[in-house]
Order: sequence, then structure tokens, then C-alpha cells
Amino acid sequence: MSGQAIIRRPGEGKSVRLAGQPMAFLVTGNDTRHTSMFDWTIPPGFSTGLHVHRVQEETFYVLEGECEWQVGHDHVHATPGTYLFLPPGVPHNIANASGKVARVLMTVSPPGHERYFEELAEIVARGGATDPAMIAELRARYDTDQLTALRG
Repeated sequence: MSGQAIIRRPGEGKSVRLAGQPMAFLVTGNDTRHTSMFDWTIPPGFSTGLHVHRVQEETFYVLEGECEWQVGHDHVHATPGTYLFLPPGVPHNIANASGKVARVLMTVSPPGHERYFEELAEIVARGGATDPAMIAELRARYDTDQLTALRG
């Protein structure tokens, strides 16, 4: 951690591509002890699948587009300005059921989930069908218990 303020302008800093769309790393565990933050472009039809975290807290704030979220047993049609806080133990699915991309700001506390996204991007970049067992193992290492299949 640098102990310095961080200013990132568009296109600066680390990013990965997930399902063909960019995810910019705004703040990571290299920068802070408390949270990480991502600018995530979610492609049409993408779904994380229902999952739960044992330790992590997450937030989502819709900037553009529309998402369909499942939070516990509730279903939320999320449009720009919709905010979601998820404490540990709440099953959830973050999905874009529309025909256009959606953009969300996402935080994960404690930081470090950027390593999950880096590894996931490497797996997806290999092309072909993604091995569900490989994804399950990856998610288990990063505090994610998958309850239904990832779609994207």
C-alpha cells in the first residue's frame, strides 16, 4: 500500500475483460486494507448464478443499462441509480437480462477479489467451453459458494 491518494482517469490502471467486456480495477488490495472497487461492464445475457459469500461484503450501483438481481428470495429490476449492499451470507445473483450492456460500480470488502477476476479472465480467455469444476474451485478459493450455474 502506497499511503498516497489514487486518481484514475478513464483508461488508466489495471483492467481485465470478462465475457468480452471490460472490468476496470479502480482500487485494489495493493492500494487499501479495506475495500476494492471495480467499474464492471456486464454483457447482455450474463449472469453470475446464485452464490453466497461467507466473509465478503459487496455493493453494486447501476450506472448504465438494466440488471435483474436476485437477493435472497427477492427479485430486483435494477436501473441507473439502483444501489445494493450485500452482507455476508445473503445468496445473490447479478444478471443483465436486457439486450444492451449494463455498467455497475462494484465494491468488495475486504479487498483482494481482484485476484479472482484476474484468474477468471485468464480461464475465459483460453476459449472453448469453461470447465465448471475449474470455476467452482476458483470460486471456493475466493469466498464464493456457487449455488446455481454461471451464465455468460
